Amino acid sequence: MLPKIEKKRCIACGECISVCPAGVFDAGRDRPLITNPSACIGCKVCAINCPNGAISFRKNTE
Repeated sequence: MLPKIEKKRCIACGECISVCPAGVFDAGRDRPLITNPSACIGCKVCAINCPNGAISFRKNTE
């Protein structure tokens, strides 16, 4: 499973960056970016802690 950020819902609070134990997210210019998706362990801590529900997960099709 890979995280996906819904740009319209993201308020750029950075919570996903601070709670991700795998370092999947980095600060972007306007909002967090998923810079290391292959490191995702699927714990969904980012989605659980996102105050606006902007993070969802999709199946990895690779």
